[in-house]
Amino acid sequence: MARASEEAVPEEPGAGRYGETLFRPEQPGEGERIDHAAVVYDPYTRRRLSALGAGPGVRCLDVGAGTGTVARWLAQEAGVDEVVALDRDTSRLTPLAGPRLRVLEADLAHLADEPGLGTFDLIHARFVLMHLPGRRALVSRLVELLNPGGHLVLSDAADVPDPADTGSAYRRTLDTMWRTLGETIGTDIAAVRSHPHTLRAAGLEEVAAELVCPPLTPGAPLAGFWVDTLQRMRSDLLAPGRLDAATLDEALAYLVSPRLAELGPGMLTVWGRRPVSPA
Repeated sequence: MARASEEAVPEEPGAGRYGETLFRPEQPGEGERIDHAAVVYDPYTRRRLSALGAGPGVRCLDVGAGTGTVARWLAQEAGVDEVVALDRDTSRLTPLAGPRLRVLEADLAHLADEPGLGTFDLIHARFVLMHLPGRRALVSRLVELLNPGGHLVLSDAADVPDPADTGSAYRRTLDTMWRTLGETIGTDIAAVRSHPHTLRAAGLEEVAAELVCPPLTPGAPLAGFWVDTLQRMRSDLLAPGRLDAATLDEALAYLVSPRLAELGPGMLTVWGRRPVSPA
């Protein structure tokens, strides 16, 4: 899959292969790792989707639905007419399928090949676009699937490091993690900050954004998510030229210790509305 022309660089090996190169769905504990993040971020996501009209009379697309916590909430609690839960691996979504929840195994880059997909009043993607090349082209495709007046909501990670902390084991490990994700699967966390401009360039109006940094405390789900993530990436993080084992182990110990005092990576959510065509 080639990168979009605006990125002007060739695709790197593994780019966009989140579930193939790293974090394979069949790995033991992968569902639990995803759910650690869901426990933390779902309340913020639900609040934003509710504010944008998620409810009866609305048809939704949940891109990269994962274990289905957002899709299930949309169908069962928000009461939308239909939610299409889309992912390349639907093993954890299929049991959730029901009258208002349709499961679709597909690749975001090839949605044009999906017959009968239809259009939507609300499209949501969380922690998806940051891992994929050609983000502007993908956003444009999602905008094409919006009904006039419909909303696109994108959430991705945004790191906010302490500028005075450049050498701690925690900081060195997180910096290496982001670099490793970029080198292995093509993650580009720096591009997340341009999401508002990307939505505006795609023709959306009423574009806005918010950044949330949930508390990072030992024993809480967010710290558990980062511990699980770093442990799952251990062999990649310790590859030559990246990180040494002592630094990684010190960072892991810090994440579960009472000394933990960090502003952890946050979630930047950006949304915009497709204009209503003039009469």
